[in-house]
Amino acid sequence: MPNSTVSYLWRDKDAAQGFHTGVSLHSHTNQSKETLDFLANLGNQYPLIRPLISRLESRSEGTHGLKVNYAASYWTPPMTPKLAFDLESKQIENLGLQSMVSISDHDNIKAPMLLRTVPSARQIPVSVEWSAPYGGVQDFHLGIHNLPSARASQWMETLAEYTANPAEGRLTEILAALNAEPHVLVVFNHPMWDLFLIGQEKHEFLVNEFLLKNGNYLHALELNGLRNWDENRAVRRLAEKWNMLLISGGDRHGVEPNANVNLTNATSFTEFVHEVRREKRSNVLFMPQYAEPWKHRLLRSTIDAVRTYPDFPVGSRTWDERVYHPDANGVDRPLSELWPGGSSPRVMRWGIALVMLMGSAPVSGGLRMAWSESHQLRLALGETEG
Repeated sequence: MPNSTVSYLWRDKDAAQGFHTGVSLHSHTNQSKETLDFLANLGNQYPLIRPLISRLESRSEGTHGLKVNYAASYWTPPMTPKLAFDLESKQIENLGLQSMVSISDHDNIKAPMLLRTVPSARQIPVSVEWSAPYGGVQDFHLGIHNLPSARASQWMETLAEYTANPAEGRLTEILAALNAEPHVLVVFNHPMWDLFLIGQEKHEFLVNEFLLKNGNYLHALELNGLRNWDENRAVRRLAEKWNMLLISGGDRHGVEPNANVNLTNATSFTEFVHEVRREKRSNVLFMPQYAEPWKHRLLRSTIDAVRTYPDFPVGSRTWDERVYHPDANGVDRPLSELWPGGSSPRVMRWGIALVMLMGSAPVSGGLRMAWSESHQLRLALGETEG
C-alpha cells in the first residue's frame, strides 16, 4: 500500500529530524519556455482587461507591422540553472539535511546537462516536465526524473514527437517504456489544474480516464507548491481514489525556493526513486512559504517575473529580455530587441510599475491581510474539511 506522509514546518520545526536528505522536485530555470497563452485568456476571462489587450494588439500590428502571436511567444524565468540549483540546495541544507535537486524545465533538458559540467552539481538527475496533449483539448504535465544519461536525448526526441503528433495509444506505449526504465520516476504534476480552462468537470473526467488507462505507469501524484490548498486537497482525494502515492513538487519559477520538498534517508537520487517506486514511500514537507496566502504568493511570483535583476547575466536582467516573440521573419527574439526605439510602450511601463507598487511594503502588507488564509492552515491537507 502507498505510504504518503505530509508535514508542515510551521507546525513542527523538528519535522526534518530523523531524515538524512531533502529532495527538491520540479523547479524551473531560464532554460524553460513558459507559454504566454494566459494573456489571451485574461482578456476572455476579465472583460475590463480586454480593451487594453486589444489596444496593444492593434498598435503592434498597425504601427509596427507585427501581429501578436501568443501561441508562439514565451517567457523565461529569471534564474540561471546554477542560481536555481544553489537556491534549492541552500533551503534544504538550512534544515541540516543533504540536498538533492531535480530541475525539470518545460520540454527540454538543457539545465541539468549544463549543470553536469559544474563540480558541485555533477550528480543532478536529467529531468524534464513533459507537456503531453490529451483528449484533444488538454495538456497533462508529467515530471520525468532521472532519465538515463546515455539515452536522454533519444528520450527527448520521443517525447517531442508525441507532443507534436499526439495519439493516446502512443502515449500509453511511451509511459509503459518509461516505467520499464528502472531508475526513472514519472510524476503527474498538478493533476487537478485545468490548464486550458476547458471546465473543471471535463478536466476531471479526462484526468480519471487518463489514470484508468495509464495509472500503472505513473509513480506518484504531485502536491504542488504553487497551487492552492483546495486544489491540493483534491489531489489528495484523487490519490486515495486511485491508491497512488503523493509526492512534492514546488514548481518554482521565480526566486522563492520550492514551497515543499521530500524527506528521505536515501543517499542518491536513484535510491530515492527506488524508495518511491518499489517501497511506495514518500514523506512530503511543506515549507513556511506555503503558509502565506496563495494570492499573495502569486503576486510575489509575478513580481519576480517582471523585476529587474542587475546582477544577473545579460539576457536575464530585465523582463523584456526574458520575453520572446517571433519577429517579422519568424525568428524568436527578446522583446527588448523588438521595441521601436528600444523602449517598451508607455502603457506597459505603467502596468509593470503598478505590479511593483502592489509589492511595496505598505500595499503588500494590506493585501496580505485581506487575503488571509488562516482557516486553510487549520484544515491543512490531511484533515477533514468542513
